[in-house]
Amino acid sequence: MKIDRKLSLNTLAIHAGQQPDPYSGAVMTPIYQTSTYVQPELGKPKLAGYEYARTKNPTRTAYEQCIAALECEGDGIGFGAGFASGCGAETTVMHLLEPGDHVVVSDDVYGGTFRMFDKVFRANGKGIEFTYVDMTDQTKYEAAFKSNTKMVWIETPTNPMLKVIDLDRTIAYAKKMKALAVVDNTFMSPIFQRPFRFGADIVIHSATKYLNGHSDVVSGVTVVKDKALADQIYFLQKSLGAQAGPMDSWLVMRGLKTLPLRMERHDFNARSIAQKLEEHAEIAKVIYPGLKSHPQHAIASKQMLGFGGMITFVVKGGIEKARNVVKSTQIFALAESLGGVESLIEHPAIMTHASVPPENRKALGIDDGLIRISVGVESVDDLWEDLKIALSK
Repeated sequence: MKIDRKLSLNTLAIHAGQQPDPYSGAVMTPIYQTSTYVQPELGKPKLAGYEYARTKNPTRTAYEQCIAALECEGDGIGFGAGFASGCGAETTVMHLLEPGDHVVVSDDVYGGTFRMFDKVFRANGKGIEFTYVDMTDQTKYEAAFKSNTKMVWIETPTNPMLKVIDLDRTIAYAKKMKALAVVDNTFMSPIFQRPFRFGADIVIHSATKYLNGHSDVVSGVTVVKDKALADQIYFLQKSLGAQAGPMDSWLVMRGLKTLPLRMERHDFNARSIAQKLEEHAEIAKVIYPGLKSHPQHAIASKQMLGFGGMITFVVKGGIEKARNVVKSTQIFALAESLGGVESLIEHPAIMTHASVPPENRKALGIDDGLIRISVGVESVDDLWEDLKIALSK
């Protein structure tokens, strides 16, 4: 789409990277389900470098351009790369490093990310070092840097404790120390958080979650603004082979069209439910960035445009009470993942964060009574009634 003025994210979500099909005039980008492309002459690919689908695919290109436009706010400078999963995107980014390099990581990080860092890139002779630190404490964060620190991995809000990391301060110090700043923006999406405003080098998503929003695809994506860094990622994408397929690219692109609308509803529903949970007699603690009781509520209000659909809370009564709650909901489905239109409920210590050692979970506050919910876009009254009945069991 070529328009001679800057567009809002609501419009970019629907149109960015997508043109009517030149053959048929189809409004939606076709699913180019092909592995190879005819070359009219030896060594001369036919269309914009399309020669083999592992390198480039027109459907994936449209997906990559759309998410790049959203993260870069339509400024025309941005390079997206689509992957087969969020972990595929993370794996590719980690290959920017060399053995002996050091990474400073948010201590409360998605269990799959921790497993990859600890069991793959640290172990088995890969030789990359990791230091996990509470990035809400700037003193501890700065003390974690070493002479070989090459990357900072910032997940905000964190998973599952929903700590909000001050992007302005953490990225500024990473820049000072000449380390790449990677921001996992999965929980907020570009609708509610814009890491490039704060100087991020790489923004990463599990596109399985809010970007797709319909729980029917597994995908990941990275966005960068620097052309040289983009070329490195594209080379790794082609070489490692974890790129998104055309059908998955099309599904996420379909989801992006309603992302602004969905995020507004996720946020509206979650704010209401968080407030009600905080007043409920069976709840010991509620963690939600939109509550004034959240330790980093002021930072969240400053750097985020909404508070999202994720809530973590602790029920009184420990593991047995938590088990009763998660098995008693009827609308909230007991399942891992998040960010879909349907509401989900899970127990982090047993499910999404089982790969994190028990002593680490305890230090982070992931106790036996902790429950995480992904608030969907259903009627907020129905959702609250569902939780209220489950809490009474």
